[in-house]
Amino acid sequence: MKKIYSVLVENRSGVLCKVAGLFSRRCFNIDSLAVGETDDRAVSCMTIVSSGDERTLEQIEKQLNKKIDIIKIKTFDEAQSISRELMLIKVKYNKGNRRDIMEICEIMKAEIVDMSKSQLMIQICDVPERTALLITMLQSISIVEVARTGTLALPKCDA
Repeated sequence: MKKIYSVLVENRSGVLCKVAGLFSRRCFNIDSLAVGETDDRAVSCMTIVSSGDERTLEQIEKQLNKKIDIIKIKTFDEAQSISRELMLIKVKYNKGNRRDIMEICEIMKAEIVDMSKSQLMIQICDVPERTALLITMLQSISIVEVARTGTLALPKCDA
């Protein structure tokens, strides 16, 4: 079972270390972690995706609520939210596979953002499952490098 924690924290040095330390000490798993400033420069939002049984996920929320630097915690599961991940992937190409790569990009709604004589850089912003699928589809082609953000998520809009 996975749960997404949207954690508003004070934007100060050491806060990320404290939160990561909490997970480490308690042997909680972090599937994904992304941190960025909000519209208020004094506040950052940490989006943490964690997995475990129901008891573990409940314990994570309780432990996070004890931290002084944490302002507010919202929790939601994948069905209640819209989540996205950004990935840049660099692949080697040649005349024989360039068209295949372009077709894969078109199908996956990915974009070629840079190229040289022998390499292409592809960008995709999508749900984590589709970014993983793009990697799978490009594995038969020589992948040079991959960079992925953590999952970003917000609860769905009220009806």
